[in-house]
Amino acid sequence: MVARVCAIDIGKAGLVACVRVPHASRPDRRVQEVREYATVTPALLALADWLRVERVELVAMEATSDYWKPVFYLLEAEGFECWLLNAKHVKNVPGRPKTDRLDAVWLAKVVERGMCRPSLVHPKPIRRLRDVTRYRRSLVREQTREKQRLEKTLQDAQIKLDSVISDLHGVSGRQMLQAMIAGQRDPKVLAELAHTTMRRKIPQLRQALAGHFDDHHAFICATMLRRIDALAADIAQLDNRIEEMIAPFAAAVAKLDEITGVGIRAAQEIIAEIGVDMTVFPTAAHLASRAKFAPIDARSAGKKKGNSTGKGNPWLAGTLGEVVAAIARTNTFLGERYRRLTRRRGKKRAIVAVGNSVLTIIWHLLSDPNARHHDLGSGYHESRINTQRRQRDLIRQLEQLTGQKVDLQPRPELPAAA
Repeated sequence: MVARVCAIDIGKAGLVACVRVPHASRPDRRVQEVREYATVTPALLALADWLRVERVELVAMEATSDYWKPVFYLLEAEGFECWLLNAKHVKNVPGRPKTDRLDAVWLAKVVERGMCRPSLVHPKPIRRLRDVTRYRRSLVREQTREKQRLEKTLQDAQIKLDSVISDLHGVSGRQMLQAMIAGQRDPKVLAELAHTTMRRKIPQLRQALAGHFDDHHAFICATMLRRIDALAADIAQLDNRIEEMIAPFAAAVAKLDEITGVGIRAAQEIIAEIGVDMTVFPTAAHLASRAKFAPIDARSAGKKKGNSTGKGNPWLAGTLGEVVAAIARTNTFLGERYRRLTRRRGKKRAIVAVGNSVLTIIWHLLSDPNARHHDLGSGYHESRINTQRRQRDLIRQLEQLTGQKVDLQPRPELPAAA
């Protein structure tokens, strides 16, 4: 299938490369050579020179942790066609000796005979955008954890402020925290720092602020607030950076923003994870399958086995989970679909099913430049149900409830008014 191929078994500090090419005098024979290189840049450039001498057409490597990235990116920049392979798809045959050299040889044989297919590796702009969006989400999670630690510290001091104020880090909550850290302990004085509509809760605030907050708690809370503010500043910088990097894909972001529950931030994260080129996914089902938001049918001996969708991209799954949570509160087609599935199958299955629908919509919007999102409405399901079937189901339910036979009669005509 591939005449000149190189397969690489990658480690953290070194790699083993196997090159297989046709024999110089015997066309029915193959010649292979195995070499070892370090993973530092000069050694990788030497590897690229060797592959040029051998006129290698394809370079394949397993996705080993993050160690494959510098090798893949450097060889890609040097002009080689690179394949990233899933280790599960090219597992060595059981019973064979397993060494780095034998793994490289086995991988070369698998690739040259067309027994595997490459994994998706996004182009450089999408990869860089993904790095920034993932780091932003990590900082948001860390900021949330820090806020939770602050709430626990207040609970330790018998300060029940978060039971009265919905946003502890709003204007009123932050001023009260700063005043307590500065040394103010009087609940009446602290409650008067409430702003606007929060002043209606001054009696409740006085009770919530009557605790035993002392200098020990003040020191810990001050440290936590500084860390929260520092994370907020870093997140704001990342937001600006994402706005710059997402500019070439502004049209795609605007189209995804049309979907119910998908905001600008969610659209940016989705594009960073799946890209904008939908030709790599032949159908919408391929996209849902890659994200592990597709059902898996597992049957054996005529019985259906319980099975999960598998472990997919956790970053994409987190964004889709937030999108579905927003959809669930809307009076739309997808919102009604979520509620119907929740009643029958539970919340977890409903999240996966609605997430699958969202990915299907995304695929069509990004595949067709002229496509636009149009909500079918929350009454779409009811309008599609056959009237006679619905009538039959209601009669059956009434008969089971009463234990009697139900017979429908036409409604008598009312006498005409005089």
